[in-house]
Amino acid sequence: MKFKNLALAAAIAAAVPAFAPVFAQSNAGSFADNPIVYFVVTDRFLDGDPSNNESYGRKREPKPADDVGTFHGGDLAGLKRKLDEGWFRQLGVNAIWITAPYEQAHGWVVGGSKAFKHYAYHGYFALDYTRLDKNMGTEDELRAFVDAAHAQGIRVLFDVVMNHPGYGDLQTLSEYVNQPRTDKKAGMLWSGWEQATLANYHSFIDYNDAAWTQWWGPDWIRAGLRGYQEGGRDDLTSQLAYLPDFKTEQQKPVGLPPMLKNKPDTRAKELPNATVRDYLVTWLTQWVRSFGIDGFRADTVKHVEGDSWRALKKAGTEALAAWKAENPKRKIDDAAFWMTGEDWGHGPSRSKNFDAGFDNMINFDFQTRADLVLGSSKLDVASLDKLYADYAKLLAAPASYNVLSYLSSHDTALYERARAVDAGTVLLLAPGGVQIFYGDETARPLGPMPAGDKQQSTRSDMNWSSVDAAALEHWRTLGQFRARHVALARGAHAKVGDAPYAFSRIAGDDKVVVAVNAAGAAKIKVGGVFAEGSSVRDAYTGATAKVAGGEVAITPHARGVVLLEAAP
Repeated sequence: MKFKNLALAAAIAAAVPAFAPVFAQSNAGSFADNPIVYFVVTDRFLDGDPSNNESYGRKREPKPADDVGTFHGGDLAGLKRKLDEGWFRQLGVNAIWITAPYEQAHGWVVGGSKAFKHYAYHGYFALDYTRLDKNMGTEDELRAFVDAAHAQGIRVLFDVVMNHPGYGDLQTLSEYVNQPRTDKKAGMLWSGWEQATLANYHSFIDYNDAAWTQWWGPDWIRAGLRGYQEGGRDDLTSQLAYLPDFKTEQQKPVGLPPMLKNKPDTRAKELPNATVRDYLVTWLTQWVRSFGIDGFRADTVKHVEGDSWRALKKAGTEALAAWKAENPKRKIDDAAFWMTGEDWGHGPSRSKNFDAGFDNMINFDFQTRADLVLGSSKLDVASLDKLYADYAKLLAAPASYNVLSYLSSHDTALYERARAVDAGTVLLLAPGGVQIFYGDETARPLGPMPAGDKQQSTRSDMNWSSVDAAALEHWRTLGQFRARHVALARGAHAKVGDAPYAFSRIAGDDKVVVAVNAAGAAKIKVGGVFAEGSSVRDAYTGATAKVAGGEVAITPHARGVVLLEAAP
């Protein structure tokens, strides 16, 4: 996960100034209006501290196809290193969404069609919400990462899950649910479980043993095991992917889960008259109160009732306000706690989720429409303009909500890497908020695609030794332009030219004109946007020109994109 090609590394570092003054511009807009979010699977980004790589006895596999679901070494120290190098700031990023860093299931479960050992490297198999997972690093490293991000005007968002914990894996069960013991069993595990393989894994688990009640406990989850309620048939009570379902809707007070009572290092404590929801909200927002986490990306929103999300938002808002009051020199600003969420299939329109505490939602519609715009070899500018016009009608000011559009995702697919430059154009000029998936900017290739779980291929290691330098330069240029101009996110959209295709976005005093597929000595129509005789600057090349006859004559970069803004 380190640069192996030093010449390439030097070329990339020189491509854009390390700390361009992206956030100093008054027309950047608020974060809520103009979020530029970098989503990173921390484990797959950069290994900053190899000493934590085999925490809890986790091991890698020698063959790449078998290694797809293991922990690969990325950690908070690696993220901090790239922050210090300016990687995120050079992209114009104003928030980093990291996979859940709290402690995950220690062992592996059977992945795909008995195809790979599936560990919780992605953060979706929670074990202890009160402890940092050792593979991610230490609490001092988390604090250093957050402080370094804040110093650059970049917020930190945690991925959080309130719908389910992790599966019952052999190793975790052996550590915390190991009673009673006989010569043949420890808890629900048969002797010899340490030698389990993908083929015989489940034969070492007695799913009818009463010891299961000492796992999370029947008061906490639906699991369909002995002593537990079966999962329901609706979104709120079903067991998503057979995972145990938290009873967040339940009003009954509960004690600590039995498993955590047997976990010596947990910070979880009994809460008086607390429900499952109360515990989860308390645990998750303690990270906000202790470290200044700026917001959450909530997983599986439709599988948790709105009251739980409202409770999480309220507690998160109070926790961040308290942290900022205690740490005035470590905060970015006084903006409130922010939440976005994943509701599978959600588009750019407003939904009831925005009444349940969410400021923003992940936009699944964009990826599908962007694929049509990109086509097989050339941008379809007619489809591009319709996409932008449709979104701007919904999301331009004074819209009171926002979405995050994306091209690639850990749960769907990566955009076609041969189209890295055009893909960056389509995403980074879109109305609303945008989400960059780690490696979109470098054309990170797919990893192995195991049978029964092809999405694992989207979570390959960051391609530090094979970065597409041209793509990276393009994404950086557009990202910094976007970070300076809230008009791209919240402005009224209008097509102003056909040859080349050009559009304007205007939000209050912030105005831009963008041309795509421009070539030769282009003349860009800017009448009605920039005044006659005024000077404009092409942020792509740095060239300046004066408006004459409602047009600007400019020689575009070979990539065909012109980014016009008022000249300083």
